[in-house]
Amino acid sequence: MPLNQQDQFSLLKDILSNHQNDCCGSVAECEQLERLVKSLMVQTNSDRHIQPVLEEIYRYSQNGIAAPELDQHIESNQQELSQWVSEINQYS
Repeated sequence: MPLNQQDQFSLLKDILSNHQNDCCGSVAECEQLERLVKSLMVQTNSDRHIQPVLEEIYRYSQNGIAAPELDQHIESNQQELSQWVSEINQYS
């Protein structure tokens, strides 16, 4: 059963929150972020205000997949993770 948009935002927020709180993650989580963001970006009912945030999260996930030290990548993006979670909370 496919996830609706609200479920996708909830899952996106959960993964980002885990990265923020735990300062670690997995490549699989970054790949999941990438898929979620792609899906949300193509949905016609996505608000234009959230699009730049989704683009930033997409870049974060791609950089995380390619990072030689994923945990270091996550730690260096703590401020952005907090900001993204806050913006998703305001949107969803």
